[in-house]
Amino acid sequence: MRSELSAVCLVDDDPLVLNSLRNLLASDGIATCCFDRPESFLAHIETHPAAVVVLDIWMESMTGIELLACLRGRSPQTRVIFITGHEDPAAEAMVMQAGASGFLIKPFKDEQLLSLVRPALRHSPTTSGREP
Repeated sequence: MRSELSAVCLVDDDPLVLNSLRNLLASDGIATCCFDRPESFLAHIETHPAAVVVLDIWMESMTGIELLACLRGRSPQTRVIFITGHEDPAAEAMVMQAGASGFLIKPFKDEQLLSLVRPALRHSPTTSGREP
């Protein structure tokens, strides 16, 4: 049984994307917690440490870059993988420089995301030593 610490948090304001990502990760045996609003995710991490977050970069109420800044202040060890529907080399460079574990442009292949999530879970301080 996996603890909540090993759950991957998914943050995207598109419910179809959230559902698709949840199903993909579940098919690989990875537990998820889904959030359609950045504010809901921030409230969640106040009491539930996040090992890995898959985060949309362009959301209505707060950008993924702004959310990353908030997350780094609260949970600097959390691994973050960004996804976006818009090619944006400047944003990619910025988040990678800020320590993101990966950056994918939608639509991406399932294996591309899994190849980022698996090692992020393995190397996260909150899940080290546990199978993802």
